[in-house]
Amino acid sequence: MSANGSHGSDKDPSEQHVDAAEHGQHMDGIYRYQRYIYDATRKYYLLGRDRMLDGLKPPVGGTILEVGCGTGRNLILAAKRYPHAQLYGFDISKEMLVTARASIERAGLSDRIHVTEGDATDFTMLKLFGIPTADRVFISYSLSMIPPWQAAVREGLKALGPGGELHVVDFGQQSGWPKWFEKLMFTWLKKFTVYPRADLEDEMRAAADDIGATVRFEKLYRDYARYGVVTATVPWQEP
Repeated sequence: MSANGSHGSDKDPSEQHVDAAEHGQHMDGIYRYQRYIYDATRKYYLLGRDRMLDGLKPPVGGTILEVGCGTGRNLILAAKRYPHAQLYGFDISKEMLVTARASIERAGLSDRIHVTEGDATDFTMLKLFGIPTADRVFISYSLSMIPPWQAAVREGLKALGPGGELHVVDFGQQSGWPKWFEKLMFTWLKKFTVYPRADLEDEMRAAADDIGATVRFEKLYRDYARYGVVTATVPWQEP
């Protein structure tokens, strides 16, 4: 496995410039039909999501943002866990947002969950939702599909108010599993242009250092997944 988390000589597209519109069309192509079975199939291998949601614990009356909200599954569960919070989400895939809006409406949560189209590498809460910041921002199994993913980490931090938290869960490097499993996993994920980020912890710590924030980071399920939390004490300022 190379340092960028891809096997062999295949180039990780996150190392190249990708136009946001082009990336959105690519995601629409992947999820145009997968969105119908996404939640039913992903629950078996997107591990750590519910643990992350349990850890959000926003203040009463607080706001939660999901970057890359997909089908809206996480937002709906978070809304049920935290009935006094307002929730927001965005995704670059129009197809996923169709499913998200329908699911949110079926759950009777359209008054508390607001979703729109957006680019994780270039957004502000004010432009997307008309509010300045969020108390909690989370990114669940999206950084491994976002080029360039490092920008998404920093944009997530920029969206936080003082005392806010950025929660990230994504695929790990499978270091606690047999080599055959590691190879099989990375080969399979690559078919969906998913590239687990080997340096996720380093990037989160570097971004946190820029604003004097603290970081908690752990490997879950023998490094099947990784979970990091950045707690900001002051708003983001450009270094």
